[in-house]
Amino acid sequence: MQELGYDNPMEVPEIDKIVVNMGISEREDPGIIDGAMENLKTITGQKPVITRARKAISDFDIRKGVPVGCKVTLREKRAYEFLNKLYNLALPSIRDFRGLSPDSFDGRGNYSLGIDEQLVFPEITFDDVRQVQGMDVTIVTSAETDREGYYLLDELGSPFRE
Repeated sequence: MQELGYDNPMEVPEIDKIVVNMGISEREDPGIIDGAMENLKTITGQKPVITRARKAISDFDIRKGVPVGCKVTLREKRAYEFLNKLYNLALPSIRDFRGLSPDSFDGRGNYSLGIDEQLVFPEITFDDVRQVQGMDVTIVTSAETDREGYYLLDELGSPFRE
């Protein structure tokens, strides 16, 4: 409140939701989506939803309605628990991790980051993985500017690099 000059505690931004998304190419292995959904369920503690292509894209050999990934939307308590696990367990276990880029805000206080493989989470063992998958994590906040979003995530323990 003091950093941003708020008078009322209700003005302080908070986490609205966290969206964890895994993009999947099912052409090579038709059962890969089941493995990705199971891994995402283990990581987040919530059942993922299959995302399907909205329209056909011939360059990528994608037809309308074909599964292209899965996602989970975490809110309230689960969002904060996932954020705690991400900051304190998953990100520090990445080799040569120097911190998150403070430039990945979208202009409205929301932050996005990519993780190269799901093996950085302690719940996932190498034997459970059919194919190493990356994932995108989007942290949606009630902040109106990037500066407010940065201060919120910094206070929550986000490991930003200098």
